[in-house]
Amino acid sequence: MTDATVTDAPVTDARVTDPSPYEPPKVWSWNKESGGRFASINRPIAGSTHDKELPVGRHPLQLYSLATPNGVKVTVMLEELLASGHSGAEYDAWLIRIDGNQFGSGFVAVNPNSKIPALMDRSGPSPIRVFESGAILLHLAEKFGALLPSGGQERAECLSWLFWQMGSAPFLGGGFGHFYAYAPTKIEYAIDRYAMEVKRQLDVLDQRLAANEYLAGSDYSIADIAVWPWYGGLAKGLLYGAGEFLGVHEYKNVQRWTDAIAKRPAVQRGRMVNRTWGDPASQLHERHDPSDFETRTQDKMEEVNKT
Repeated sequence: MTDATVTDAPVTDARVTDPSPYEPPKVWSWNKESGGRFASINRPIAGSTHDKELPVGRHPLQLYSLATPNGVKVTVMLEELLASGHSGAEYDAWLIRIDGNQFGSGFVAVNPNSKIPALMDRSGPSPIRVFESGAILLHLAEKFGALLPSGGQERAECLSWLFWQMGSAPFLGGGFGHFYAYAPTKIEYAIDRYAMEVKRQLDVLDQRLAANEYLAGSDYSIADIAVWPWYGGLAKGLLYGAGEFLGVHEYKNVQRWTDAIAKRPAVQRGRMVNRTWGDPASQLHERHDPSDFETRTQDKMEEVNKT
């Protein structure tokens, strides 16, 4: 990914006071863990590490995911389609924990990038794999003719905001989130650099939403479904414990939009799917039938296991 804000000028910020400056070698080599929360699974090579086939359920759409913001995009989309009467959007949601399972041979065959979510569309004569959350949203929107304007400025706005999210979220997650919450040491320069960018992004959204009910205009769309799990979660202080630090309460229009989307029943269901943390009643580890929301949430499964 290209960082358009980086220049060739040397860093001269006096606050960069690392007591043991790092001098990069001429050629980098992978000879130790990088440190941080996910160090044990990070590696500079692609491909599978072990043989493991993926399960396949009975529905046309097979989702392999986890309820991170990227995973929530797709389960919200599927639940919105079902709520609108698109029965062909029935799906099985299989849990893929980010603990090495993403490097199983079956998952890598669906997504060679080894990231959730990944979708197998088995509704046609030949299965179609789709990976990257934005690509999955667009695939489903076009497949069912829903949540994507048919043309004109509205479609252009929708797609522009969809791709804005795909390009912006790495600064929020891989940039700010990593250095603020996950890095083994707190680096002032890195946190300040990404905090500034995230607040700029929040202001971009706030200004857009000051004049529009939703990101593409007056209608809810895949643009909102893509942006909400990341920036709505951030606005409510749910990401990285950074709400106060970033002053998220200042972005009144983002707050209004976040609250409106959170009230949608399909969004509430979508947030539960493949969720493995928080209130057990909010966790539906796997979803294979609409009734699972009533009968197979983790609180109910724990009760069953006690008997």
